[in-house]
Amino acid sequence: MNTAQRPESLKHVLPSLEDIERSRATLLDHLPASGIGESTATIHLQKDVLAGLNRASESPHYYGFVTGGATPIATLADNLVTKADNSPQVHLPNETLATEVEDRALRMVCELLDLPPDNWPHRTFTTGATASNVVGLACGRDYVVQHAAREKGNSVSVAEDGMHKAMRIAGLEDLQVLTTVPHSSLRNAASIVGLGRSAVIDVGLEGKKHCFDMRELEQRLRQPGVASIVAVSCAEVNTGFFATTGNDMKHLRESCDEYGAWLHVDAAFGLLARILPANEDFTHLRSGVAGLDLADSIAGDAHKLLNVPYDCGILLSRHLSLATQVFQNSNAVYLNTASSETTASVSRSIPSPLNIGIENSRRFRALPVYASLAAYGRTGYLDMLVRQIHLARAIALFVLESADYELLPAPLNHHVTDEERLANIYIIVIFRPKNEELNGRLVRAVNATRRIYISGTQWEGKPAARFAVANWQAEVEWDLEVVKGVLLEVARSTD
Repeated sequence: MNTAQRPESLKHVLPSLEDIERSRATLLDHLPASGIGESTATIHLQKDVLAGLNRASESPHYYGFVTGGATPIATLADNLVTKADNSPQVHLPNETLATEVEDRALRMVCELLDLPPDNWPHRTFTTGATASNVVGLACGRDYVVQHAAREKGNSVSVAEDGMHKAMRIAGLEDLQVLTTVPHSSLRNAASIVGLGRSAVIDVGLEGKKHCFDMRELEQRLRQPGVASIVAVSCAEVNTGFFATTGNDMKHLRESCDEYGAWLHVDAAFGLLARILPANEDFTHLRSGVAGLDLADSIAGDAHKLLNVPYDCGILLSRHLSLATQVFQNSNAVYLNTASSETTASVSRSIPSPLNIGIENSRRFRALPVYASLAAYGRTGYLDMLVRQIHLARAIALFVLESADYELLPAPLNHHVTDEERLANIYIIVIFRPKNEELNGRLVRAVNATRRIYISGTQWEGKPAARFAVANWQAEVEWDLEVVKGVLLEVARSTD
């Protein structure tokens, strides 16, 4: 990943307000009767529309949502996806290589994360972490209801019989999702799979909300007539902190086994921490992803730290047969028989993706992932992640030493050193100005410079701001000076 040159065009993350207004004025108001023609439409797109779009993916100075960007090889591969226009929903080994590319890409993802592929036979690409959480919770929902039914000597399937009937046969009154500081996508997923947003229950530790209160978790797991999914926030979106450390995952696995619960991990951007080396710089972060191999399912995002274009999510699960029960296209005969005749040299072990996920029509998302992993390998991704972490920690150190800003969250223990606080930083930095008046408008003021882009959030009921360092071009030497310049400029504007 060559980050040696910074094109002048990347000086600003956002287009100017004037450019946006000019682009807006050129948009067609109505469908043209005869069309404007390909040549005119091409000029319109390149000259008019493109000028009004932000440069979030291309710019190393976009720190808003956890959006990686698109590496050069991923961009090329994505263009080839459009050119080939394959929809790899059915495994057709005599007609296209698409599903085999997807299988190889997912196997390489597992290898990158030190998760043996054969232990995760249910592997699929989705649109993103929300869809991956939907798939994970749908499998978990069926698993826990079927487990409860077996305990009573019954057999049932939510996918086949529906929630109401299945719960009644299983002798269940409720189904809960126990988690800490849940991302909004988890609540959306709970709504979609029929559990309801209110089923998502935060059991965070008092004063350390991203961690599990293991005592409360145990109490809720043992409630009679209630089935449970335990969802681990692997790098909570507001702070980047991990819900588990050390042997926590082992404890969660034992508790889930005891009570027949499903263990799901929401690791949209925390997952890649598993590639970090075992040295002092990353001891805490590695502890946060220890034991993820004990989960039943893991949701991730490739369009975050793998730096491939939108949209691309990942779902890994240990339970392929269960996934097939939940997602099987049982009455779409034309989709299930097309691959019945295969050559002896082609593996028949690759399941058709439409039978293990929520989509029938699918973009060939696997190709940019395959291309990136092939081009950069483990070493390339490790180098990229280390640069991102170092930049995030350099920004955090600047905030710590600044007279104008404070780093959040403030430590509960006054004996915690700055070095220990920095060791907790992954790729997220949450902070706010000490000036209350500026705090209310900080994000707008920073983003108005158009040179960097950050997102707003809240901490303890007050406004706060957040850096998310995720772009593959991140470099401490160049980027820190830009960040410091903008933050100092904004702070001085209140003097």
